[in-house]
Amino acid sequence: MKKIFVFLMSVMLLNACNTIEGMGKDVKKAGSAVEEAARR
Repeated sequence: MKKIFVFLMSVMLLNACNTIEGMGKDVKKAGSAVEEAARR
């Protein structure tokens, strides 16, 4: 079970290297949503 978890985490990290820019945009959108909710 632990080997499967390590494998999946490795694959996710490798994919993240290619999508850091996209991830940054998603984090920015999430932050904007939180700010907007806080203003209400």
